[in-house]
Amino acid sequence: MKLTKIFLLLLILISLKSITAQENQLRASMGIDFISTPSLVDYINQSNFASDGSELPAFNTAVNFSGEYGKIIEENFQLSVELAYLLYSYNTSNINGRYDISYDLIMPSILAFYVISGNGYSFKFGGGAGIRFLSVDETLPASIRSDNYTSTGFGAILRGEGNTLLGGKFYANVITDIRYDINGEPKGDNGNLRNNVLNENVNFKSLSVGIKLGVSYYF
Repeated sequence: MKLTKIFLLLLILISLKSITAQENQLRASMGIDFISTPSLVDYINQSNFASDGSELPAFNTAVNFSGEYGKIIEENFQLSVELAYLLYSYNTSNINGRYDISYDLIMPSILAFYVISGNGYSFKFGGGAGIRFLSVDETLPASIRSDNYTSTGFGAILRGEGNTLLGGKFYANVITDIRYDINGEPKGDNGNLRNNVLNENVNFKSLSVGIKLGVSYYF
């Protein structure tokens, strides 16, 4: 899977490199996603892992890190490739021991934006799509090892971004986006992660709303 990810990213970068550009952008950001993964929430709540009987809400928070390389190929049009990494974790305990589950989602995407720019600022509106690589680690109460589950999916993004000049060619940016990811039913050595109450596999299809802060460099 790692070789597939590297090959995909190199292919996207080569495609963008072949475009004659007027301006390039490099961006690094981090932020919070408010994410709804209904099947996972049902699995955790119905398994009664928490000793106090508390349940997860419909939306939960996850950390998101991302980097972007973009080319402004016309006055108001930009093509970009983004590599984002999302991390979510949950843990609790009961009389049987501690329960932990976490997952990370690697999200390469190709994006297209309409750009409005002025003296010391710019706004971008657009979206894109890409492949998703999911990895889930779960440690059950009284267990001495974690089980790993993986899947490959697809996702789409709608995004708005504002940039303001910090100095020189550096800009601060604020990003808001809505993302829908179809991550499938992850599978491990012992089969799928399964909700035995509903008698179904856990599906990591998700809807999220995110906000990120970052810095961009134009050259």
